[in-house]
Amino acid sequence: MSAIDSHGSPPTAAGGKGPLWSRMKHAHHFRNHDEEFDACKLGMWLFLTTEVLLFSGLFVAYAIMRMKYPQAFTNGSHYLDWRWGGLNTIVLLLSSFTMAYSIRNAQMNKQGWLKFNLAFTVLCGALFLVIKFTLEYAPKWAQGKRPGFLFSYPNAQDPYEPIWWSIYYSATGIHATHVLIGMGLITYLFLRSLKGTYGPKHYTGVEVVGLYWHLVDLIWIFLFPLLYLIH
Repeated sequence: MSAIDSHGSPPTAAGGKGPLWSRMKHAHHFRNHDEEFDACKLGMWLFLTTEVLLFSGLFVAYAIMRMKYPQAFTNGSHYLDWRWGGLNTIVLLLSSFTMAYSIRNAQMNKQGWLKFNLAFTVLCGALFLVIKFTLEYAPKWAQGKRPGFLFSYPNAQDPYEPIWWSIYYSATGIHATHVLIGMGLITYLFLRSLKGTYGPKHYTGVEVVGLYWHLVDLIWIFLFPLLYLIH
């Protein structure tokens, strides 16, 4: 029997017709799909633990430097526009909803909505980066509000403001890198969803990438008030 029958539908594992997700088999070293699913989620949770440790170091550095140089941090925060930070917060919260909804779409075999929500999540990530780089980073960098020895802002009111900008660019830059990685992963899911890869019996990839994306959103919820709302 050929891989595609006369109606253009691939056979299931048993030889009948069916979408790709219904023909997916678990890896040979797992006894069933549930065992594979649980192992993948556990692996992702362990990875996310290391991500929490990474950002914890940044938060500790922030706390120490803010205690040592409170005026520099207050001055630096005044240079940030909380409205752009707030808009980016809304964008990421919306993307978190659409990512979670895409998992539900896969579970309910709503293929159209699955594709839409994955694509919309990627667009939200892109909008976040556009706001961050074009409306926040670029103007500040041009004015000399740069980290460390690159700092050259002529109207600085505190000699320790370069430390503030080092914390700001480190925290938001690493976070933006995670957003970019998440967008790449979700784009991969979207391309596979075009082939009908994900459905009620196979949505592990959507689930674990969703966990990663939720962590990215959660980290920003902490960064936003710490950086933008000091005053």
